[in-house]
Amino acid sequence: MVLVDGRSGTGKTTLGGSLADRLGAQIVHLDDVYPGWDGLQAAARAVVTDVLGEPSGYRRWDWAASRPAEWVAVDPAGPIVVEGCGALSRASAPLASLRVWLEADDDTRWARAIGRDGDSFAREWDRWAAQEAAFIATEQPAALADVVLRT
Repeated sequence: MVLVDGRSGTGKTTLGGSLADRLGAQIVHLDDVYPGWDGLQAAARAVVTDVLGEPSGYRRWDWAASRPAEWVAVDPAGPIVVEGCGALSRASAPLASLRVWLEADDDTRWARAIGRDGDSFAREWDRWAAQEAAFIATEQPAALADVVLRT
């Protein structure tokens, strides 16, 4: 179990995908788990209760319809990489074999995130950033990490 966390635009999806490929692991993108723009805390809980719980998996969020979609099963016997802000919390850290925190300066993060997701994320940037800040203040994910990388 590998957890890759960091704020928007730090490279979590890129690193998570590369690690999953190299490890032959299943990958869980928390972008598929967040239940809407106010769902960071719910997704952080779902890492522990759903992705690593019984039965292992998560309820995918349908962003276009703004509602829950199908259940996506995860094989708990195989390697798993979970990437997204909220992946690394005090509750999930003991369950992982590797914990990674990514950092980047704000201008770089903005350029990457908006370049990837466009205007839909630009409108929600401040709303999402406030959730990230609250999560980081409460959970201190960088302090829980085995590795902190600046991207």
